[in-house]
Amino acid sequence: MSERSERAGGRPAGGGTGTAVLVLEDGRVFHGTPYGAEGETFGEMVFNTGMTGYQETLTDPSYHRQIVAMTAPHIGNTGVNDADPESSRVWVAGYVVREPARVHSNWRATRSLDDYLADSGVVGIAIPGTRALTRHLRERGAMRAGIFSGGAVAPVEELLERVRLSPSMEGADLAEQVSTAEPYVVPARGAKKYTVAAVDLGIKSMTPQRMAERGCEVHVLPATATAADILALDPDGVFFSNGPGDPATADGPVEALRGVLDAGRPFFGICFGNQIFGRALGLGTYKLRYGHRGVNQPVQDRRTGKVEISAHNHGFAVQAPLDGAFDTPYGPAEVSHVNLNDDCVEGLRLVDRPAFSVQYHPEAAAGPHDSAGLFDRFCALMEQSRGRESAAAGEGRVVRAAGEEPGATMSTETKKNA
Repeated sequence: MSERSERAGGRPAGGGTGTAVLVLEDGRVFHGTPYGAEGETFGEMVFNTGMTGYQETLTDPSYHRQIVAMTAPHIGNTGVNDADPESSRVWVAGYVVREPARVHSNWRATRSLDDYLADSGVVGIAIPGTRALTRHLRERGAMRAGIFSGGAVAPVEELLERVRLSPSMEGADLAEQVSTAEPYVVPARGAKKYTVAAVDLGIKSMTPQRMAERGCEVHVLPATATAADILALDPDGVFFSNGPGDPATADGPVEALRGVLDAGRPFFGICFGNQIFGRALGLGTYKLRYGHRGVNQPVQDRRTGKVEISAHNHGFAVQAPLDGAFDTPYGPAEVSHVNLNDDCVEGLRLVDRPAFSVQYHPEAAAGPHDSAGLFDRFCALMEQSRGRESAAAGEGRVVRAAGEEPGATMSTETKKNA
């Protein structure tokens, strides 16, 4: 079964005029018209509540093997440009919208969203019932689905059987499929202050840019990087990115992070990186009923009480005690942030070590930017760690000097009288 199809030609802007069908795993069927490429595609059916940022959504590697339905009614109004992608390609398996823009209008646009999807081989559908679809997923949970258009349309019973044979997101190990094959470097903007080793589990391009803006030289490493690979860079700090799939399968990244924590290097994780951090601390993970996806999720900092509106894209979460500190192999830890909609764990931190993570996306290229200060916090941890190392080295020099040849500091007269 293919998740992609070739572009179908001869369709007017704003979607096709033929027939398309969206079939859910539980038998619910939605009829509409083709949008983007025509053919067939399979993936986990999810919804995104963002009113902006559709191009960032499409190119976010965390959406690998997912069919995304946009709850905002009008999609494609500003077209597509060459500056906003979060990666080198579109990652969504399929796309569901309500009213595709018939004409796009923006000074930055280079083409229509419809053409962009078709060029990328992404099968989509325009249906009048995106609200009904979203309500259904909220009640029944995210599930497998398929979009069929053009020559792929067949009797619903046959299509439903094919959907039910498609792979589930639970147990899916996908990070290596979206990660960089070779290491690369994002240079610091202006003077270099820190060296950061960033493990790419599905990293978005804006993330290393946010660090580069703060003087970080970011060395992006493949998802297969070991602790030895990471520490060989002698980084001031280590970052684990967002990414797709079930964190319960990510044993390699968990083991690598434990090596980083053992070495005492400052750590910052986002989204999938938060789940990897949780597992490294000995916590479990679980699948959310329908996940958090969009740019309007309220998250509260448990220490300050401050509430930030944040960008999300995750279908799994960490299991951890919400109140008070709990023991880990690296000392006490605590839940630092929670989602005010459902009390989901949105952040973790070690109490006595320089390591923390959040479940949401502070880089938020499409906004909001309430949480951008987390990158400053990471830089502050690296600065503090560097200061402690310098202080420890200075103390070591004092101890060595005191223990070498005390007589070397005596005057000649003193030596004579000794």
